[in-house]
Amino acid sequence: MKVYADNAATTKMSKTAIKAMLPYFDGCYANSSSLHTPGQLAKDALASARADIAATLNCKPNEIYFTSGGSESDNQAIISAAAVGERKGKKHIISSAIEHHAVLHTLDKLKKRGFEITLLPVHENGIVRPEDLKAALRDDTALVTIMFANNEIGTIQPIAELGKICRSHGVLFHTDAVQAVGHVNIDIPSLNIDMLSLSAHKFHGPKGVGALYVRTGVALTNLIDGGAQERGKRAGTENIPAIVGMAAALKECAAKIDATAKKLVPLRERLIDGLLGIPHTALNGDRTERLPNNVNVCFEGIEGESLLLMLDGCGVYASSGSACTSGSLDPSHVLLAIGRPHDVAHGSLRLTFAEDATAEQIDYIIEQTEKVVAYLRNMSPVWKDLTEGKKNYVIQ
Repeated sequence: MKVYADNAATTKMSKTAIKAMLPYFDGCYANSSSLHTPGQLAKDALASARADIAATLNCKPNEIYFTSGGSESDNQAIISAAAVGERKGKKHIISSAIEHHAVLHTLDKLKKRGFEITLLPVHENGIVRPEDLKAALRDDTALVTIMFANNEIGTIQPIAELGKICRSHGVLFHTDAVQAVGHVNIDIPSLNIDMLSLSAHKFHGPKGVGALYVRTGVALTNLIDGGAQERGKRAGTENIPAIVGMAAALKECAAKIDATAKKLVPLRERLIDGLLGIPHTALNGDRTERLPNNVNVCFEGIEGESLLLMLDGCGVYASSGSACTSGSLDPSHVLLAIGRPHDVAHGSLRLTFAEDATAEQIDYIIEQTEKVVAYLRNMSPVWKDLTEGKKNYVIQ
């Protein structure tokens, strides 16, 4: 059996998205900025896709800007809010310790420009405390950027409450919703969000395309200058096939989002229970306030890389964290932020499945993981020290 369990890294494109894209490769292939009839047909497709995405998020079509993906959207949102704040003499930004590197690295660059960055801690379950946000807000706070759902441990943040706090203090609120869009219901007006990032390949759309929601009245700073595309805020000829595919994929996911969650949550719980049956294993992230398809655990006494390679040989394709940092030997900053020691954080496993997952696949993952963990522990000098009492177990 082969099981792809790395959907947080990327998803398989849906047949609906592929079908929607095909006419725009060799039929309606004109530049949407052209005034002739073929160009206007492409422009109509662009407008239709924008309207479909806006309807899914319950916002206005002119509040949607197309980008190359989540990282670009995060960068533009944060840099734009920083520019607005700087013009007002506000150079303080609040975020969390578990953000994606697209956010953290952008904040690092702003820090070099004189901005002060506050990274809020999280509970052991990976959730930001609203009271911590309240305490961190200052008169010179320009932006709060907190991710909607974590890409590694799947925890869902209390976005509505955090957004309400920001709105009451007149502070811009951005959320990196790359992992959440298409997987949980998102109604922008009720969440008090000013900017939101999304990426198509996380919900069965194509890679290399995403969008940024920007509330009317929030000023955007250009990252790319050139033409007048995206109302002058993002130059470059729009990728019509990808944008159309993204809209089709999102519309399809949104239509069945509740049914998908109803199916996946029991499978998620089955996988969590099975993996926690392995001694000295811990769940990372909150048990209930998490994405319906995300399971992340730590196994004491083993290395995650060896675990991944051996599972790959068994036909289970997973990860130890974010695909963007898979080449790093450092332990996950997210796991360290929730209190996992370095050696335990190294033994992590992230499993994220799609709506076509089956109970048989879940049981196969459990079975193969049990075997691989036992094999690796049998060879591990660290595990030997633990079993002989020379070291104390961290995970009881």
